[in-house]
Amino acid sequence: MPTASAVQNPTPLGAGIFSTRNTDDRHLLAIEGMSRDHLLELLESAAREREWLRAGGPDRTDLAGCTVLLAFIEDSTRTRVSFEIAARRLGANAVAFSASASSLSKGETLLDTMRLFEAMGAHLLVVRHAVSGTAAHLARHLARPGVINAGDGMHEHPTQGLLDLLTLQDAWGGRFEGRRLAIIGDIAHSRVARSAIAGLTTLGAEVTVCGPGTLMPLDVESLGCSVADSVEDAMSGADAVMALRLQRERMEKGLLPSGAEYARVWGVNRKRVALMKPEAPVLHPGPVNRGTELEPEVADSARSLILAQVANGVAVRCAVLKRCWHALQAAS
Repeated sequence: MPTASAVQNPTPLGAGIFSTRNTDDRHLLAIEGMSRDHLLELLESAAREREWLRAGGPDRTDLAGCTVLLAFIEDSTRTRVSFEIAARRLGANAVAFSASASSLSKGETLLDTMRLFEAMGAHLLVVRHAVSGTAAHLARHLARPGVINAGDGMHEHPTQGLLDLLTLQDAWGGRFEGRRLAIIGDIAHSRVARSAIAGLTTLGAEVTVCGPGTLMPLDVESLGCSVADSVEDAMSGADAVMALRLQRERMEKGLLPSGAEYARVWGVNRKRVALMKPEAPVLHPGPVNRGTELEPEVADSARSLILAQVANGVAVRCAVLKRCWHALQAAS
């Protein structure tokens, strides 16, 4: 099992736990390593699920007989609830697991706990954990269930990456080539940034990152992005911007100035938004620290696609659950 010290390493893609590849369709562990065709297929599937959800049709039976275990060892609202809604709308038996009220609090390992759920007949495990590599570790050591990474430490958050790609695909008229996204903020601790960079570069878009030097990995360019010296440079002429939440729970003390100083130097405000292309949207994975990462007027503006991201999250998770369940059935 990866150790908790892994989350203190700001290296974007170190050896071992960070080098996860999607070689088994029962699992969704990362966007890094996915082919262009695979990504586009998932986005197309998510778009179809979104049309069904928007139409308000009745629940379906695509996941009938499937038990989906929601193992969120780390706190979540958007991701956990959207997975639960997706699973139930598709006819699965969705079971939420509370770590604080489990044997994990008594010293049992996560792998042993997940083996118990495997023995009980759980088919898909949706796992969020503070340690990078946890989802891949479970996928390697569990015999039958599919494992879906709902965020592992500072590694990746693949379903968030997919919903961001779907949101940008809509905003960009379906064309990624020649587009550029600016990502602003806490790059060092952001699994969202890693998934976004992996997906966008695979689809032909460019990514520019910018943030405080204390929150910027030394070798971030190895991910395939460029680094800007200022927010103004990053956002000038950009086709979209994504502001990141400050991951205070993952960082050591002393890495940041005051919130007011951060907003002044790095915050996405109306003046900086005006530097982008006229129709360029604003994204944020949430939760938003208003007045710090985003000026409230920007968060509530017509350019903001924050709520569209949330809605797209349910559609993406429907598509991912179906993909993993069908692969699991085919393998049995």
